[in-house]
Amino acid sequence: MIVCVCHRISDHAIRQCARQGMAFDDLQLELGVATQCGKCESCARSVWQECSSVGPTAHIHMTQAHLEGCAWNTSQHLASV
Repeated sequence: MIVCVCHRISDHAIRQCARQGMAFDDLQLELGVATQCGKCESCARSVWQECSSVGPTAHIHMTQAHLEGCAWNTSQHLASV
């Protein structure tokens, strides 16, 4: 899909640059995305953030009950050895 109509930049090109570790500012300099009319900036940033190494990462929430039953509890493991 074309994200930046002014410079004809696709979501594929944005994802490729993001996976290479390019910051959004660098992406703008390299491809020209979101540098002319600016209407694509929010979409371009969203696509970039999905694949960027500096983007948000998954957060895993573990309950105390789960933590107490984990196999990596070293005190239980050492007691059985």
